[in-house]
Amino acid sequence: MRILLVADIHGNWPALQAVTEPYDLCLCLGDLVDYALDPKPCIDWVQRNASHTVRGNHDHGMAQNVTLSAKNGFKYLSGVTRALARPTLSDAELRFLGRLPLSRMLTIDNTRFLLVHATPRDPLDEYAAADQEFWRRRLVNVEADVVCVGHTHQPYVLEVGDKLVINPGSVGQPRDGDPRASYALIEDYKVELKRIEYPVEDTVQSVLESALPERAKDLLAEVFRTGKSRNGNNKDDRGQTSEVRNDKSDNGNPPRTGALAF
Repeated sequence: MRILLVADIHGNWPALQAVTEPYDLCLCLGDLVDYALDPKPCIDWVQRNASHTVRGNHDHGMAQNVTLSAKNGFKYLSGVTRALARPTLSDAELRFLGRLPLSRMLTIDNTRFLLVHATPRDPLDEYAAADQEFWRRRLVNVEADVVCVGHTHQPYVLEVGDKLVINPGSVGQPRDGDPRASYALIEDYKVELKRIEYPVEDTVQSVLESALPERAKDLLAEVFRTGKSRNGNNKDDRGQTSEVRNDKSDNGNPPRTGALAF
């Protein structure tokens, strides 16, 4: 079974189109909308290709027409792009976003998977970095072998006790210093974090030609081109393939370089 794991597409159709990996099953961890301005084809792609999709905080906000009045940072960018993109979506597309489940538990090849956008405790909003102690607390009483999350836009794979946490990073708006689209493949009980180049300038051009405020255009263009957060807090780059053996032990060390088996 070859599983494609994607998250945080954020309306970036050129980036999503670049992900052409063959797969048997596609799992989507939410945030199809906001930031880039082509949510419609992204929603359609997920509807046609993803067997299971969970709701992200941006999907929820778009569906519920949550307005954001922030003056700075990503909340500002989310607010101004949502106001521009939401009128382009149909009622059916908005209902699709709003009816996505907050979490999904499924069994694939005798392995129990939990899908959630942020964390099991707070499916929409809690930020979960690649920290084993943090995840050890969050996984108490979680009956899953593999926990798949997004939200941070930072790819990582962690062994936490007898569980594996996979964050595929962001397809549409990476923030780890690498602007290439980020996703994960799971095959033969191995996890591979992957990156692929896409025509970033196509995404930037759609932003620059839009009715967004000039300030928002400049900020978004910089984020898409550099793959960095404006505040420079990009943390360490885990957007490479990682390998550790899962022997049901946890020595507290981060993954080594290679493909991660579980």
